[in-house]
Amino acid sequence: MSTEAQVIKTQLPSPPPSVPALLASVHAALEEIKAKDAVEIDVRGKSSVADYLVIASGTSTRHVKSIGDEVVRFAKELGVMPLGVEGEREAEWVLVDLGDVIVHVMLPRVREFYALERLWTVGDQPPSDDEDAQQG
Repeated sequence: MSTEAQVIKTQLPSPPPSVPALLASVHAALEEIKAKDAVEIDVRGKSSVADYLVIASGTSTRHVKSIGDEVVRFAKELGVMPLGVEGEREAEWVLVDLGDVIVHVMLPRVREFYALERLWTVGDQPPSDDEDAQQG
């Protein structure tokens, strides 16, 4: 009884898809499965790990897991195998590492608690007039 060996891709396709194509695929997946409040953050120059973070919310743990699965499916259609997928079992926060793009899908309360948008955008905006008035 012989079965065919399963082949696991561990490399990006040659040539790899462009970052804009990968981002478009991620956003298409998020839209397809109705992810909430998707935000794209450019972290080039702030992180050597990735160029972009995409953060979105799901309405339940089942929805969060499904969004992560959909992102993986859309990436595979581009020929990209995720470098890693974490958090699927608890499904409060699922991370999909696509190399240049890392996708975080969270329950709203988890997203609010960790505040990744605030963490990665600190210093991007000039101080507001209100802050200047408080300091002066």
